[in-house]
Amino acid sequence: MPTRWPAALFGAWILLLGVGYAVEPPLYGWLRLLGGLSAAGAVLLGTYRSAPDHRLPWWLLAAATALSGLGGAIAAAPPFLTDWLVWLEPAGTAVLLLSYPVLAVALAGFVARRTGASRDTPGLLDAMIVTSGVALLIWTFVVGPRLDGEVVSGVELALPVADLLCLGLLIRLATVPGRLVASGYWLGAGTGAMLVADVARVPAYGQLALYATAGMAALIPSMAELIRPSVAPATETGRGRLALLAVAALVAPTVLMVKLFQESQVAGLFLVAVLSLLMLMLVLARMSGIMTSHRQAMARERALREASAALVSAADAEAVGLAVRTTVAQLLPGDVPHGVVLAISIAQSEPPSPEAAAQAAVDRATGTAARLVQTRDVDWAVAVRLTRFTDTLRCPMVLQDRPTGDPLVGVLHVGAPSWALRELQRSVEVLAGQVALALERIALSHEVNQRNSEAYFRTLILNTADVITIVGEDDRIRYASPSALGVFGADPTGVRLPDVIHPEDRDRLTGLLAEVRGGDPGTQQLDFRAVGARGTELLLELRCRDLRADPSVSGLVITMRDVTEQRQLERELTHQAFHDAMTGLANRVLFADRLRHALARSARDGSVVGVLFIDLDDFKIVNDTLGHAVGDQLLIAVAHRIAGSLRADDTAARLGGDEFAALVENVNDPGAVEETATRILTALAEPVPTDAKPLHAVASIGITTTLEGNDSDELLRQADLALYVAKGAGKNQWRRYQRHLHDEMVERLELRSALDHAVNEGHFLLHYQPIVDLPTGAAVGFEALVRWHHPTRGVITPDQFIEVAEESGLIVPMGRWVLEEALRTVADWRRILAPGPAPYVSVNVSVRQFREAGFVDQVRNALHHTGVPPESLMLEITETLLMKDDEQRIWADLSTLREMGIRIAIDDFGTGYSSLGYLRQRPIDVVKIDKTFIDDMVTSPQPLALVSGIVSLARSLQLSVVAEGIEDDAHRDLLVRLGCPLGQGYLFASPLGPTEVLAWMRAVATVAV
Repeated sequence: MPTRWPAALFGAWILLLGVGYAVEPPLYGWLRLLGGLSAAGAVLLGTYRSAPDHRLPWWLLAAATALSGLGGAIAAAPPFLTDWLVWLEPAGTAVLLLSYPVLAVALAGFVARRTGASRDTPGLLDAMIVTSGVALLIWTFVVGPRLDGEVVSGVELALPVADLLCLGLLIRLATVPGRLVASGYWLGAGTGAMLVADVARVPAYGQLALYATAGMAALIPSMAELIRPSVAPATETGRGRLALLAVAALVAPTVLMVKLFQESQVAGLFLVAVLSLLMLMLVLARMSGIMTSHRQAMARERALREASAALVSAADAEAVGLAVRTTVAQLLPGDVPHGVVLAISIAQSEPPSPEAAAQAAVDRATGTAARLVQTRDVDWAVAVRLTRFTDTLRCPMVLQDRPTGDPLVGVLHVGAPSWALRELQRSVEVLAGQVALALERIALSHEVNQRNSEAYFRTLILNTADVITIVGEDDRIRYASPSALGVFGADPTGVRLPDVIHPEDRDRLTGLLAEVRGGDPGTQQLDFRAVGARGTELLLELRCRDLRADPSVSGLVITMRDVTEQRQLERELTHQAFHDAMTGLANRVLFADRLRHALARSARDGSVVGVLFIDLDDFKIVNDTLGHAVGDQLLIAVAHRIAGSLRADDTAARLGGDEFAALVENVNDPGAVEETATRILTALAEPVPTDAKPLHAVASIGITTTLEGNDSDELLRQADLALYVAKGAGKNQWRRYQRHLHDEMVERLELRSALDHAVNEGHFLLHYQPIVDLPTGAAVGFEALVRWHHPTRGVITPDQFIEVAEESGLIVPMGRWVLEEALRTVADWRRILAPGPAPYVSVNVSVRQFREAGFVDQVRNALHHTGVPPESLMLEITETLLMKDDEQRIWADLSTLREMGIRIAIDDFGTGYSSLGYLRQRPIDVVKIDKTFIDDMVTSPQPLALVSGIVSLARSLQLSVVAEGIEDDAHRDLLVRLGCPLGQGYLFASPLGPTEVLAWMRAVATVAV
C-alpha cells in the first residue's frame, strides 16, 4: 500500500465522525471517544511504521488525543449516568483539561528535538510576541465581553488559555531555522482549529480537527523529520518574519483605537494611540533599514574574505586582476553597472611626464586612501576604459615599508554611479591593500625563483662533465667551463679551437663552424678526435649553436662531451649483436645480411656466391658422455678451423648449436666453393685436444651456389637440403644441391603425411621371422616386423618409413600398436598349438617409446589383457641406447621390465660405439649380431674374429647370442662351430604372416627352447 494512503483513509474516517456528530447529537460522547482513540491508534501506527529516532513526543501526542477523547466522552455522558454519578461530569472535564498540558509537553518535546536543545532567544521572543498579540485580541473581543454580560464557566476560560499555550509552542517550532516539514503544518492547523472552536464555544469540532491532524501528521512519511535537529544555520530575521512581528506589535495600539471609537473616549487618548502607533511603525522601519545595512556589510565582508583567499593563491598579475574584478562585482548590487581598471607600476627606461611624476608623488604621500575624482581627470589609458561613468573611485596601492623599489605598486580604478562609489569607498581601500601585498608577493617570488634558477644553472655549469666553450669570430675560445681542465689537462681559454682537435679532423671542424655561422643547423653534432689530459686520444662529441645575436654571449656556443667509452661500448654491443658470444663468429643475423649484400654484388658483376651449411655429426653424444664443457671446447676449435679455411673475403658463422655456415664471395667458378668445403673437411680431420681426450670433429656439409638460385632464403633452403642429403649419405663428406633434392624432400613430406593417416587408420601389418636353434633348426621365437600396407604403393618395408616415423614422433603410437598386435598373435598361437613350450615374440622398441611416461605400465597392461606370460616377450633396443649414460630413467624402466620376466635384447650389435663392457652395466639378456658381420665372416678373417669374440665374451657374461641375416648353409655351419646358439635369416624362412607361421611350425619336426 502507498505510504500516503493510510493518512488519507484516516482523514476520511475522522470526517465521517464529524458528520455523524452533526447529524446525531445523542452520540456526541461516543463519537468523541472513538475519534480520540482512533487518533491515538493512528499516531502509534505511524510511529511504528516510520520508526523515528525519538518516539516519546509522539507517544505523548497519542496520550493527549486519547485523554481528550476519553474526557469529552465522560463529560458528555447521558443524564441518567450523571444524575446517578454526580462526580462523573467533573471527572470528565478534568481529564479533558489534562489533555492540554500533555499536548503542550508533546509540542515542547518536538521543539526541544528540533532545536537540538540549543538556546534561541530571538525565536522564543518572537513566539511570545505573536502569542501575546493573539491573546490580546481574544481577550478584548471574545472573552472580555462574555465576562461582562453573562456567567462564564471556568472551563470556557481555561480552554482558550490552554490553546494559546499550545499555539505559542507551535509558533516557537515554526521559527526554528530550516524548513518545517508537513507534519508540523498539520499539527499547527489542528491546534489553530481547536483554538477557534474553543473560542466559538464548539470545542467538539476543534477536538475532532486535532484528532484528524494529529493522526495524519503521524501517518505521512515526513513525521520522522519533525523530531530531528535542524541543520540549517541561524539567520537574520527575514522580511516575512519581521512583518509578522510588526503585525503582532500593532495589535495593542489598534485595539486601543477601536475601543476608543466604540466607547467614545476623550480625543486626547485617541491622539496618544495614534502617536504610539506612528512611533512603533517608525521604529520598525528603522529596524528594517539597520538589518538591510547589516546584511550588506556582511556580504561585503564575505566578498573581501574570498578576495583575500583568491589573492593568496594568485600566481601572476593576470590572476590578481581577475580576483579584483570578481570582488568588485560582489561588493556592488547585482544590477549596478561598473568597470574596473588595475594599473600596475612598471620600470621604464624613459622618465615620466611632469604631470605623471606629480600625481605619483601625491599617491605616495596619501597612501591607500580612496578618492572620488572625475573620470576625465585620470590617466587617459584608464579614462578610455571608464568613459561611460562620470566619476571614478581612485585608490593608490602603496607599501610604505617596501624593502626595495618604488612604494607605489599601482592604482586601482573603479567606475560606477556616484552613490554606489561612496558606499564602496572603504571596501575598495581594504581591497587595494590586499592587492598591493599580493603583487609584492608575486614579484618577490619571481625574483627568488630567478635567483635560484641562476644559481642552479651556475652550479650545473661549474660541475658538469661537459665542456662548454664560447668561440669568437677568429675561432679562439673566449670562455671554457671548469670541466675543460679535466678533459684537456689545461685551460684552453685563448687557444684556437682547431688547435685542440686532432690534426686530421681540423679541416672537418673548420667546415662545421662555417656551416653553423652560415645558418645551417643540419650538421651540428659530430664526433672529433682530440688529445686528452693524459696524452691519450679522446673522442669528443661536438654540439654547436650560433648565439652571436645574443648580447650576453656574442659568439658560438660549443659543447664538447667525452664519448670515448660510450663509442667503445657501442662498438662492443654492436659486435655482440651480430656475433656469436662463444666462438666469435658471425651469427645468423649478420650472415643473412652479408648474404644479401653478396647477392646484390653478384647481380652487378656476375660473380658466383656460395653458401655452405656445416653440421657436426654425433655432437650430442659428446655432450651426453663428456659434458657440455668439453662440447664447448670442441665447438670453439671447429669454429677456428672453419674460419681458418676461408679467404679474407669469406664469412664464417655459427647459426646455433653445432650448426655452422660459410659464405664464399667473389669467385668465378663453382668449383672454388667445393674446394672450400674440401679444405674445411681436411682442417677438421685433425684431432681436437680437449680436457677429456682428443676428439675427431666429423662434419657433413651442404653446398649451393647462385647458379641454383638468386634469393637468400632460397639459397639457405637449398644448402639445408644438401646438408640433409650429405648426412643421409654418410659422415665426413659434402654434397652439392641438385634439383631433384627438392622433389625428394616433397616426397618425404608426402610420405610423412600419409604415414600419419596410416597410423590413425591402422594400415599396418605384422610379419614374423623365425629365430631358430642353429644346431637343430627348431624355432624358439619370432621377431615381429612391421609392414605398411600403402593404398597405392602396396606393402612398404620398414627401411622406407621408420626414419620418418622416428623424426615425426609417429613411432610412439605405431610401436604401441605393434606391441599389442604381436601379443595378441602370440596368445592365439598358444591357444592353437599343442600343449608344450611355445615360442616367444621379439618386438623392436624405439628410444622415443621409452622416453614416453608410462611405458612400463603400457607393457604390463598389454600382457594382462592378452594373457601372455612375460617370459614369452622379448624387447629389442638399438645399440646407441647403451651410450646414453644420462638416460637413467630408461635403464630403470628396463630393469623393471626384466624383473617382470621380460627379456631385453641389443639389436644390430657392433655397428655403434659400444663395447661388450657396457653389457655388464645394463640389464641385457640377448645380443643380436648385425647382418653385415655375418655376410663377410666366411671370406674375411676380421669379421670372423669379431663374431667369434662377441660369441665367446657373451657366453662368459651369460648372455644369449642371435646371429642375423643367415642366408646359406656355410654361414650356419660356421656359426655352429663358433658356438653361436641362435640365428635368423632367409635360410630358415622369410617373414611370414600369422597363419603362415602356424603352417611353418607344423612342418618343423622339432621345437626347441
